[in-house]
Amino acid sequence: MRLPNKDKAIIPREKLESYLLSPIHSIGRYKAVFFRSLGYTQDDWKVLNSDFRELLGQDAKEIEETEYGKKYEIRGTITGPSGRSAAIITVWVILHGEEVTRFVTAYPED
Repeated sequence: MRLPNKDKAIIPREKLESYLLSPIHSIGRYKAVFFRSLGYTQDDWKVLNSDFRELLGQDAKEIEETEYGKKYEIRGTITGPSGRSAAIITVWVILHGEEVTRFVTAYPED
């Protein structure tokens, strides 16, 4: 299945710049090591945003329904600024009562 409302997907700058790409975020710093290995830095948050948006055309799988909404995952491959590619999983949510798809997180598939 395709992710519902993918054209309206929201990927907050803060989620990328201050979480996934942050070397000092208490949880995100571990993910930042992975994304840095692909050549992404905090200054590359727009590039990562674009790369995640390209994955929105891939098949999505509903992974759970929580009290907040339905979560989906999309698996795909991104190629970072360094030219290195890696398989990743992106997680998205559509909150109850909303039609907007929101980015939750991403991490290496392995």
